[in-house]
Amino acid sequence: MKRLLFTVCCLLSAVCVSADEVTAAKYDIIPLPKEVKVMCTGFDQMFAIEDGNGISYDASNAECTRIAQFLQEWVKEEADVKLQLTPNDKNAKIQLRLVSPAAPKGKKSKKPVTLTDQQKESYTMKVTEKGIELTAFEPVGLFRAAQTLRKSLPEKNGLGLIMPFVEITDQPRFSYRGVLLDCGRHFFSVEFIKQFLDVMALHGCNQFHWHLTEDQGWRFEVKALPDLAKKGSVREKSIIASSKVRLYDNIPYGGYYTQEECREVVKYAAERYINVVPEIDMPGHMQSALHVFPNLGCTGGPYVVAPHWGVMREVLCGGNPETLTFLKTVFGELCDVFPSPYIHIGGDECPKERWQKCPKCQAKIKELGLTTENVKVEGDGGRGSQDGRSAENKLQSYINQEIEQFLASKGRSLIGWDEILAGGLTEDAIVMSWRGTKGGVAAAKQKHRVIMSPNVYAYIDHPQLKDYSKSPRTTDSYVVSCSKMYSFEPLVPEELTEEEGDCILGVQANLWTEHIAYPEHALYQLLPRLASMSEVQWCAPEQKDFENWKKRLPQLERLYDKLGYVYCREVE
Repeated sequence: MKRLLFTVCCLLSAVCVSADEVTAAKYDIIPLPKEVKVMCTGFDQMFAIEDGNGISYDASNAECTRIAQFLQEWVKEEADVKLQLTPNDKNAKIQLRLVSPAAPKGKKSKKPVTLTDQQKESYTMKVTEKGIELTAFEPVGLFRAAQTLRKSLPEKNGLGLIMPFVEITDQPRFSYRGVLLDCGRHFFSVEFIKQFLDVMALHGCNQFHWHLTEDQGWRFEVKALPDLAKKGSVREKSIIASSKVRLYDNIPYGGYYTQEECREVVKYAAERYINVVPEIDMPGHMQSALHVFPNLGCTGGPYVVAPHWGVMREVLCGGNPETLTFLKTVFGELCDVFPSPYIHIGGDECPKERWQKCPKCQAKIKELGLTTENVKVEGDGGRGSQDGRSAENKLQSYINQEIEQFLASKGRSLIGWDEILAGGLTEDAIVMSWRGTKGGVAAAKQKHRVIMSPNVYAYIDHPQLKDYSKSPRTTDSYVVSCSKMYSFEPLVPEELTEEEGDCILGVQANLWTEHIAYPEHALYQLLPRLASMSEVQWCAPEQKDFENWKKRLPQLERLYDKLGYVYCREVE
């Protein structure tokens, strides 16, 4: 016994004296919790997780049960320690507990305390001589706490997993912490989508933006329009080199998700407290749909599923009443499959040259009394759009408004890329600002909700290393390094008041896949940049320190290795 105690003391001494010891837990994880108090003041200030320790939880709560099962699985797979599930066991060494939020000091009320979205995700993790206690107001908070414990685990030694005494209190900065995966340009299996969701959950993300349709492929099954996915999902060839002379592989490429598969993804995501935000991009980026329904275009076609990338001039006809019928059919089934409070309509890169010459579009513009205003719209300009509030841009806003009202009738909020500013914002639309931050700032000043996703900070299809030869080929117009991404401040304090800043829901990273066809490449583009973005999404500005983040990264990369994730091993 004395010899064992001596060994424990030596180990704990290493914990307290040297942060480089890998035999004890490290709590400086990614994203960094709001407050970490390590109470390691003596040789006896530690707890060891051992084989056979119990995890106690409320067995009557299905979510708590699932979280306990997740924690058991993670500790076994990643630290080789087998814990027991011991529901409602007061003597268990690991306790998962839901607690009721207390009213503010000095206030007494019989009404239940109303929590913000961030407070619902808050949690406390304590390690004491009794064991480990994870507490939260709601199950999602327990899930975040379990992830923190998971990321803190040390390597196993003869005494188990050495955990210095600590008290961690945490909650995220933003309620919306998203990642986009483009499955329109390239199709990814349901199996990979689930892996992608696991990666998101590890980094504290809670919104999976699923880009389901593109000029190059329609990926969502619409049962009322069966040919839409069957025919619209397949392009006859794909571009393999882009220059003055385009080269193609002449190999048919396709794939789509059935509604049953989409529901499977929604369920898997929900179990990890991730909401799936589906996107049907319209009225531009619709050439795959026009291939199946050429009557919905301004010229009548014929159209092909686009074999190359870029902005296509063929878009849905804004003056054809069948266009809205088509869109409401699609979005109606989308809402049946996806319970998300947010539905993304795209709205980006919709050239208007067809509309300018189309008799139906011009007739609709005249019917609605739309005119061109020679004003500069903040956030406007860029690929596929026009400066000023043109009559054609206002026609697109008319379509947006029709779809927004349709979605509102189903209890949903519309999200659109910042081009939806061009014709005037719809009343309750949420703006996703991608062409820098100006569009988001302009929308916030109008008291509209905003998600910041500026390309120069958040587009992870771009290289992360300055030396392009060190990475697989991808979009190469500029570099989005970990340090560049980490430096992003979403609230733009020099331009927004505190009230306007409250309109910023959060931040999103986007993985477009024109040049990314395989799961391994997608993960390489994602990691470790998502670790960088996760602190932009989670941490207060005063917590952020890139050099400190780099020192904490190896601990997370060790977990990447255990999980078999492909990632970029250089950081700039």
